[in-house]
This record gives sequence, structure tokens and C-alpha cells, in this order.
Amino acid sequence: MPVRSPWSCVLWDVDGTLVDASEGILRRLTITLEHFGLRPPTRAELSHWIGPPMFESFQVNVGMTPDQATEAVAFYRGLNKSEGYTVSAELYPGVADILRDLHAAGVPQSTASSKPEVQVVALMDHFGLAPDLEAIVGASPDERTLSAKSDIVREALRRLEVRGYDTSRPVLIGDRHHDVEGGADAGVPVIFVRWGFSWPHEADGAQAAVETAAELRALLLVPDEDAGSPDGV
Repeated sequence: MPVRSPWSCVLWDVDGTLVDASEGILRRLTITLEHFGLRPPTRAELSHWIGPPMFESFQVNVGMTPDQATEAVAFYRGLNKSEGYTVSAELYPGVADILRDLHAAGVPQSTASSKPEVQVVALMDHFGLAPDLEAIVGASPDERTLSAKSDIVREALRRLEVRGYDTSRPVLIGDRHHDVEGGADAGVPVIFVRWGFSWPHEADGAQAAVETAAELRALLLVPDEDAGSPDGV
């Protein structure tokens, strides 16, 4: 049966939602924090790092000043660039199929990630998802000019709008409270996925929460019972 979406467009968070890059993030954080004489996080503490902009995380998690955080971000991003943005990254099971099915159904999609946009572009190209996206949006290189989740969501909607797509009923897919809060600030409902790096309470305020890709797909694509009927009724 043909399918349609109850949403006019779909925005995707990347880390913890589409892509599991935790192994590389932990490795680079360990090198970076040791370089600055600080204790690196354990894997269990990664939930404090994955999701928010790194510029913010270096201040909140280890007490750096804004200037120190800027230096740490530059060091961290240098490691990332030297080893390649896609090293150790993997797609979460089932998500690629959802993007392709949404694209086939004519639903415009964009990323809305707190990762620097150059990295998001590299990841989407690497995993072959770029053709299914009408826009690829991430943070500015300095992670300060464009970094707040609400601003990134608004930018994703703006880019879809200027390309002529309907953004009247958007939805954001994410895995952290930053996604829920950023979506709310931008007036966009959020479907929360629990396979990322979140605590259970972080889904509070989301439109819905799902455990599996199959559950997510059921909220994004529904049977189009009117397709093929006379006059669409």
C-alpha cells in the first residue's frame, strides 16, 4: 500500500539519532582532555558530552572558560580532521531505510545537528544519505556563531523553505533533552529516540518517544488509504 507522512517535513539530529560516533568521540576527548591536563571521561560519562555543542560541553563538564573552550574545540576538531570525520562512525540499524522511504514518499528532509556542518556533510555522503536530504544543516565551524539547537532547527526550516518545500508541519527526530528544548523553542514537535545517549527523563516534553526504528517509521509514514481512489476520496 502507498504511504504518506502526517508531517510536511522531517528534521534529523545526527549524533545519537542517525549515527553512533561514540567510539571516536571518546578517543578524541581522551586525547584532548589529557592534553589540557584534565581527566578524560569514562564511556559511562559520554552522555554528558554527546549532544550539546563541544564549546558548551568543555565549559559545563570540566569548567573551562570560553577562551579555554575555544582552544579545546580547535584541538579536538584538529584530531577529528586528521583522522577523518567518518572513522569509527556507524549508522543505527534501520534509520537509513526510513530516510529512503520518506524520500520516496516525497517528504522533504534535512539534518539539524549540533556537529559542525562540514562533518555532517561528510557523514551523510559517507553513508549514502545525502541524496535523500533536501538540506544538510549543522553548526558553524566555530560552534559559536550557529550552535544553539533552536537556531539550527530554524536554519534547517529556512533552507527547506527557500527551496520551495512545505514546512508547515515539521517534526524533529532527536535523542537528547537539547533536541526537545530546541525544538520547543523553535515551535517544532520532537519525536525522541531512546537508542542514543540519553537518560529516560530527557524525553519529557517530546511529542512521542520510540525504542526502535520500526516504531519511529510507524510515526513518520502511515498507509495512504486515499491513494488511487476516485478524486482522492
